[in-house]
Amino acid sequence: MAAPGSWGGIASADAEGHLMVGFGRRKKLPMSKDPNARAPAPTGQTDQRVPEAASRAEIDTFLNRVSTLAPAANRGRLIFALDATMSRQPTWDQACRLQADMFREAAAIGSLTIQLVYYRGLAECRASPWIAEPERLGALMSRIDCRGGHTQIAKILAHARRENEQTQVAALVFVGDAMEEELDGLCAGAGELGLRNVPAFMFQEGYDAICERAFREIARLTRGAYCRFAPGAAHELAELLRAAAAYAAGGMKALADLKARRNAGAVRLIEQLK
Repeated sequence: MAAPGSWGGIASADAEGHLMVGFGRRKKLPMSKDPNARAPAPTGQTDQRVPEAASRAEIDTFLNRVSTLAPAANRGRLIFALDATMSRQPTWDQACRLQADMFREAAAIGSLTIQLVYYRGLAECRASPWIAEPERLGALMSRIDCRGGHTQIAKILAHARRENEQTQVAALVFVGDAMEEELDGLCAGAGELGLRNVPAFMFQEGYDAICERAFREIARLTRGAYCRFAPGAAHELAELLRAAAAYAAGGMKALADLKARRNAGAVRLIEQLK
């Protein structure tokens, strides 16, 4: 758990290939030894930690307020991970609008805390504090803009494993449209989550065959689920996010109840979670 006032669980590679945690503080953690892993950003490259959409003071004020919201013991914990590379901007904007649906669905069952994780650029991969209020998550997401770069799914899987070591994570939700990493390394990370009972719900936008193969394997190894939605299909994504939130807050029973209300996302997840 991050100390008050810090940005919890940030994962950004520094020039030495370690993960960076917090604004201005570094904590060295082991990086993947995968020889095909992408190199860190060149020495001297500026790490733009504050999006242009908001000032540093505004970001700090927001994070100081939200980091005091520790998750209650009875809350389901869901990691909401997104590809924030340049091609993802339309879906990022959709997710900003739809994320409140996850909280509303969970509120009917119990409660939910969500941690936002995203990657963009050459080596930036960051995680928010755990958030229990939809307007706070929405405000945070609105301050983030998408930037060009390559996928960093391995970092997402490793982060989920570390978070689960602190307190059980009910589910990992990942939304993306590409995979540019070494598949065996991703499968190893997914297997670690499977051993710890952290299912990954891999939601693919579009029809890339390489991406589909990787996402399906990650879902299989974690005993989660893979679903694809059409580009720009906000309704499909909304139903999938609601179903994932229901599972995180109330397990299979909550998902079955949502299916009974004719939620297509719940139907698709249950078919794979049986």
